[in-house]
Parts: sequence; C-alpha cells; structure tokens
Amino acid sequence: MRVALFALVMTATAATTSAYVAPASADEDVEAFARVVVESAEVRSGPGVAYRTIGVVERGATIAVDRRGSDQFWLKVVLEDGRSGWMLGDDVEVYAVRPGDPDRPSRPGLFAPPPLVGAHGGLTIMGGVIGARIADGQGGSFYNAADGYFEVRPTWVLAPQISIESYAGLTRNDDGSLTHLGVWGVVHLLPDLAIDPYFGVGGGYLWSKANADSFAIHDDKLAVARAGGGFLFGLRGRILVRLEMTNLTLFTADRFKNVQTFLGGLGVYF
Repeated sequence: MRVALFALVMTATAATTSAYVAPASADEDVEAFARVVVESAEVRSGPGVAYRTIGVVERGATIAVDRRGSDQFWLKVVLEDGRSGWMLGDDVEVYAVRPGDPDRPSRPGLFAPPPLVGAHGGLTIMGGVIGARIADGQGGSFYNAADGYFEVRPTWVLAPQISIESYAGLTRNDDGSLTHLGVWGVVHLLPDLAIDPYFGVGGGYLWSKANADSFAIHDDKLAVARAGGGFLFGLRGRILVRLEMTNLTLFTADRFKNVQTFLGGLGVYF
C-alpha cells in the first residue's frame, strides 16, 4: 500500500514538473522590459534608497530588466550605456517581449551613447604622433614624428554639447623632452549618439628641454594655438574611444610654424 502511494505521488510530481517546464522552454527567448510611468525614475547602485543614484530615466522611456530583487520591490535593469542599476518597481510598468514582436526594444550592445548627459567630468589618455619636425630657435630639431607623443586630458563637462579639456602632452628621445600644456573648449555635435563628431579650439605653451649631454637641441618655449576635431565612440560602461586630428600653430615673436597631431585614445566620463 505504501509502495503504491509513493508511486502515485512521484507520478503526479513528474507530471506537474513537466507541465511547468514546458512553457519555460517554449518562452526561453522572452525578455522583460520596463516602461517608466512616473515623471522621472532614479536608478540606484543597489536595491534600496540608501544606495547612490547613478542615473535618471524620464517618463515613457523603456529600459531592459535583468531580474527582480529578493524583496520584490526593486528591479535590476540595464541602462543604455551598459551599466547595471536598480529601479523601484512602483516607478515602472514591466512587460514581456518575444523575439517576433515588431516593436521589440533593443538591449544595450557594444556601442552606447556617450554618457555626456548627467556627466560632470572625465579623463582621456591619448597617444599618437606629431606629423612634422619642430625646430628650436637655433635650428636644432627637438622632435621627430617617430618619437611618439602622449597626452593626458582631464575634462569638465559644462553641458552635453560643451566641455572644457586641459591637456598635458609629453614626448622624449635621446636628446631631451618636449612638454605641451594647454586648454581647449570642445563642442559635441551629436552628444546623444554612439558616434559623436566634435571640434575644439584653444591653446597653451610648448617647451623643449635638452639633456645635459645633448648638442643637437636647446631649451626653447613657444606659444601654441590649437584647433581640430575628431570622433568620439561611446562603448558600454561609460567607456569612450577617440580618434582626433588637430593643427598646432607654434609661434614666437620671430618664428611661426604649423604642425599636426594624429591621436587616438581611451577615456571615461563620470
């Protein structure tokens, strides 16, 4: 009798499990999205109001949902720039989307809009070459394109379309070093797209410093006017890639020369 009862329970359990699993396997490609139903919804770094705000999503926006938190009130979501965060479930309307749905939203991919909206600053490291020889006041050459050139750029974001960048550039060779310091203003033409063209103007100073045993170059200082532009590619995680060309007009009271920089680099906004 006990054996028969055990067999009956096991059979019923197996049937129930099969009925439960079958719909899940049929809908395994179904994805969850959330539509913001309040004026603006905060995205936090963790499932609770004590966690810091990492973003704000406006009414009507759609955002991908990864899972529901253990307390059922918070949802783990994926922002457009690929970062993960948490939103209060009362602020959104969650719905399921199947692969064939014509209005299926897209989840964040490799590329994402540059996080200029809401950013306050950033940092970029650039590397490349100066495409011409620079001579000092006595005819010595203190830079060649083959030496390589590197810049570090802290950024202050004034608005999504406008930022101010200071830069510190350096190159070294067997004869000495070249240092380039300055600041320029940058205008972003398409700050809400993953590929953002930009241009900038500014200026600073350039110094050459000869090694103690060098006879080929001499210490020198030139004023620099800088203008140019490039493309900013936004990636997931607020990371960006930049490709840029600028013209440097070097001058003193009795000298004048144009040289170009060709640079590429990685950066981040925060």
